[in-house]
Amino acid sequence: MRVPPRHLARGLLFMGGTLAATAALGASEALPSLDAGKENASVVGISSGGYMATQLAVAFPERFAAVGVLAAGPWGCAEGSLSRALNRCMTTADGEPSLDQLENRRRRYESAQQVGPREALSQLRVYLWHGEGDEVVAPVLGDLLAEQWERWLASSEQLRIERREETGHGWPVRLDDESPPPQRLGDCLQGGGSYLLACDDDVAGDMLSFLYPERESQRDGQGQLRAFDQSDFAVNGMADRGFVFIPEGCEQGGCEVTLALHGCQMSVDAIDDTFVRRSGLNAWAAAHRQIVLYPQAESSMMNPQGCWDWWGYAESSSQLTPLHDTREGAQVEALMAMLTRLQSVPGRD
Repeated sequence: MRVPPRHLARGLLFMGGTLAATAALGASEALPSLDAGKENASVVGISSGGYMATQLAVAFPERFAAVGVLAAGPWGCAEGSLSRALNRCMTTADGEPSLDQLENRRRRYESAQQVGPREALSQLRVYLWHGEGDEVVAPVLGDLLAEQWERWLASSEQLRIERREETGHGWPVRLDDESPPPQRLGDCLQGGGSYLLACDDDVAGDMLSFLYPERESQRDGQGQLRAFDQSDFAVNGMADRGFVFIPEGCEQGGCEVTLALHGCQMSVDAIDDTFVRRSGLNAWAAAHRQIVLYPQAESSMMNPQGCWDWWGYAESSSQLTPLHDTREGAQVEALMAMLTRLQSVPGRD
């Protein structure tokens, strides 16, 4: 995902301290089998991670109960083309994407069993957020994503749409004593090097409370953020290690999982541990016994800003028509394999 130069400059400012900050997370071990719940998994993401979150939900709707997307446009928007991604899915320089055309694409995939059934898709619970001042992904694209989900879902009660005025591209957070210094965060409108926005909004808590409306808080929950070796899931565009937040008691099994997908220039290599520690997801997860998985993408010549593959870069060199937005997508398969590992019984995977 191409980011305007002023945002790119801010992002580059914070790359120097990566090793020192991430060293505190400990050595990378294998992603553990935790006998996590299989009925109520969710996937959330921002920007390229938001596009990927919807891709996962469309590809495997039977594996998820809920989806949260911040600052992204409609599923399938890029159709395997970087040019479309830049000019129709971030801006609308080449016009708005056609939802009818994208639905035809989804139906072709479904008939070939390359995505999940529409019936399963219709049962998900969905939270969508977009800043009205977003200059990276045009707000109208967020509106189209909302319309797309309105077409798919069985009831309007399953969908919550949030639009925040005078807010730019990023993930709003509420500052506390453990938050990064304000200069590492953007104000609400302009964004910042980390793309966490100091808007005094707990979007993570708001989102997860909607996605899990019957979940009761245990208040003083604790948990641990661990690094894990991603080599077991190695595919094009994936970093060497990812991170997982495990609340107290979840080692014994039964906790549900949320996959949390960072945006471009938001991986640990780009902004240290700012997103994996300060998004607000861990606080909610600790209080509600929810495992949070933070896979990590990496920068490369094909993907210089460390985005998730929502336009086909991970497969474009080997396939004339990338299948990145299907069950056969390289990164889709890797992310689902991580979820499967967490949901497997220790000693049986």
